[in-house]
Amino acid sequence: MEEGLQGLKRTKYCGEFGAKDIGQKAVVMGFAAKVRNLGSLLFIDLRDRSGIVQVSFDYEINPALFDKASLVKSEYVIAAVGTVVLRGEKNINREMATGEIEIKASKLLIISEADTPPFVIAEKSNVGETLRLKYRYLDLRRATMQNYLAVKDKIMRITHNYLAKHGFLNIETPFLGKSTPEGARDYLVPSRIHQGKFYALPQSPQLYKQILMISGLDRYYQIARCFRDEDLRANRQPEFSQIDLEMSFVSNPADVMKIAEGLIKDIFSKTIGLTFKGKFARLKYKEAMERFGTDKPDTRFGLEAQDITSYVKESEFALFQEAAKKRGHSVHSINAKGLAGAYSRKAIDKATDFVKDYGLKGLAYAIVKEDETTSSIKKFFSEQQFDRLIKRMDGKPGDIIFFAAGESKVALTALGALRLQIAKEHKLAAENTYEFLWVTDFPLFEYDAVEQRLSAMHHPFTAPRDKDIALLDSAPSKVLAKAYDLVINGEEAGGGSIRIHQRALQQKMFEIIGLSDTDIAERFGFFIEAFKYGVPPHGGLAFGLDRLVMLIAQTDNIKDVIAFPKVQNASCLMQGAPSEVSSEQTNELGIDIKK
Repeated sequence: MEEGLQGLKRTKYCGEFGAKDIGQKAVVMGFAAKVRNLGSLLFIDLRDRSGIVQVSFDYEINPALFDKASLVKSEYVIAAVGTVVLRGEKNINREMATGEIEIKASKLLIISEADTPPFVIAEKSNVGETLRLKYRYLDLRRATMQNYLAVKDKIMRITHNYLAKHGFLNIETPFLGKSTPEGARDYLVPSRIHQGKFYALPQSPQLYKQILMISGLDRYYQIARCFRDEDLRANRQPEFSQIDLEMSFVSNPADVMKIAEGLIKDIFSKTIGLTFKGKFARLKYKEAMERFGTDKPDTRFGLEAQDITSYVKESEFALFQEAAKKRGHSVHSINAKGLAGAYSRKAIDKATDFVKDYGLKGLAYAIVKEDETTSSIKKFFSEQQFDRLIKRMDGKPGDIIFFAAGESKVALTALGALRLQIAKEHKLAAENTYEFLWVTDFPLFEYDAVEQRLSAMHHPFTAPRDKDIALLDSAPSKVLAKAYDLVINGEEAGGGSIRIHQRALQQKMFEIIGLSDTDIAERFGFFIEAFKYGVPPHGGLAFGLDRLVMLIAQTDNIKDVIAFPKVQNASCLMQGAPSEVSSEQTNELGIDIKK
């Protein structure tokens, strides 16, 4: 620490000064964002977490101080003492919060020198993500990045206050636990003391929070760290945070949804001033899939899918005929109203290639015009049949209609993805708007084609609807769950369910998904043991904290809202993790590394 800094306390953060401070003494500290030497005048834009303030040095007034300021370069850490003065009218910067004033320096301390950074630390700096993440500590100096983390902090504080007010206890659960594979791969931690055995980092606190309900804690929450060793895609991280909660003596999804909805309203109103009228909309899973081709629909625009199977079954188009006659298959379409002009032959081919990635064989289309509708499938219909089809889709001149045929889920999923792609390309969703939607009545099971058996759509502790319990033996695929997801602007913000609290029903669930008594004992033995001693009905939910921050801060990259994220291969570019360890360390753990 430079001599003279001891005892010197800053009077305000840089971004907090304004015209009200004119004439006041100021002590400021921060990073030199920009240095401008005009010969006899020198200006330093001083940056800290709150913003930037200009500090000025005048050679005519204090040559020695001016010469010292001339030594300052970009990103030097400095402290300055001076007086707040009004800038001249011509020098006022209306784009800066502190643009009316500057600090006329009387003292300068160079606390820490800095090498030239590998990239310019500025809001509009054109630098690649790889370099930004390698030097993350420099990237985090930018105001935008700091604002993202400030939003995250605010959301967490609002969450703590809201849930405490509603009787929830903030309880930590372990990071080192038992491996219970149920989806993504676990991150495993070898035990030094118990060689050959491993802990697993939690994919979620699911079992722990249910154990807390069995323990009689009644209402639990935590902002939990979760770890999943899975193949990464866009906006997915190997470690992330979720707002996790569980409550006892609830058997109706509405009881949990009411608490969760109140939390989301509190967060959005206190962070961006959003106002709400009434309850969030609700949509059943089946309807969501049929209308939007996804269980997390963005409802800010139209482009809804239409089932037109009955309208095309008489056509001579083989793909349509097959889909109309084959069980579990169908034909669906979407009308991109007014967008025909944007779809050249090349653009249509691009859309066709896009849906192939979702398992669809191809895409048919019709462009509606004033005089004549052109279409890749028109020749397979009579004139009357085709006019009837276009009318069914409310086709008007300037519309382009896309058709998808095949296995129903594949066709709908592909159209749902195309719908989002069209909306993104043509900016159909209004900016700065939010649509909140509860999706309910999910299937309890889904078919695992790899394992060739039913698996739990959410997790094996999700309760079936009371009226569907009788179907577990005869038609388990028809059973619906007491599960619910909250969707915001097409993003799954969170989800949860009412849990199973009866021993026999939990055993039945395990049996249906193909777990043997040995599997159950090895994976969930402690959990099943707890069921012997009384279990209150309970349910819960978890929100993805990072995803909420993304939605509120309006960034589309999850790495922006995590201080030190990983890249797509799950490595940390800044730290160089994962890395090799010494043979002494692996020997202590009883591990041999295969080369």
